[in-house]
Amino acid sequence: MVQSVKAKEIIQSLTYLADPVKAKFLQGYFKTGKGEYGEGDKFLGVKVPEQRKIAGQFWKDVTLDDLKELILNHYHEIRLTAIFILVQKFQKSKSNEEKQAIVDFYFDNKQYINNWDLVDSSAHKILGPWLYNKDRSLLYELAHSGQLWDQRIAVISTFYFIDHDDFSDSLKIAEKLLQHPHDIIQKAVGWMIREIGNRDYYTALQFLRQHYKNMPRTMLRYAIEKFEPETRHGFLKGTI
Repeated sequence: MVQSVKAKEIIQSLTYLADPVKAKFLQGYFKTGKGEYGEGDKFLGVKVPEQRKIAGQFWKDVTLDDLKELILNHYHEIRLTAIFILVQKFQKSKSNEEKQAIVDFYFDNKQYINNWDLVDSSAHKILGPWLYNKDRSLLYELAHSGQLWDQRIAVISTFYFIDHDDFSDSLKIAEKLLQHPHDIIQKAVGWMIREIGNRDYYTALQFLRQHYKNMPRTMLRYAIEKFEPETRHGFLKGTI
């Protein structure tokens, strides 16, 4: 496949900023070893602000075909920059047809949105707003898929709903994933419960009172992080 001019320019811009020392650190930080959640992922060692700057420079002129080349790239930062561009294109789109095409692209290529930062930079900025006034069954399909990153997409997408004081789907998905074995999902679920608590303390408290004894410790700690010390200690000791 012949590389598009824009995709080539973006890849060259990122490659120019590569830092081998930082790349080595990131490969450990994002768990790229055998059997780890980011197994086999490769890094250039480019800082996120630099990626965002490049995305800001190119997003207007980049097509979905260009982004397809970027999202398929084996370097993490190139895929993340593609995500930053995709989010900007979605947010700036003026028609539902344009937004639909971006959502379809996102869903068709979700196997390449395969680390927590890629998910967390996009799910609540693309799928969340798109599904807000639509049927949300897609999120439940993702939550039940058994695929780690699909499940994280389902959880993080609901952050958009939470930000609009709509907690129902977040709590239903949290309940379905309550005993998930992987801390990537435990942390995401706990984070969403915490965000609900930031907006509606008693809704989060009621949910936790009902479910906390069945939660993994990691999920619980994330969920209660902003509670008063006495309440936190009560949950952790199992006395609430």
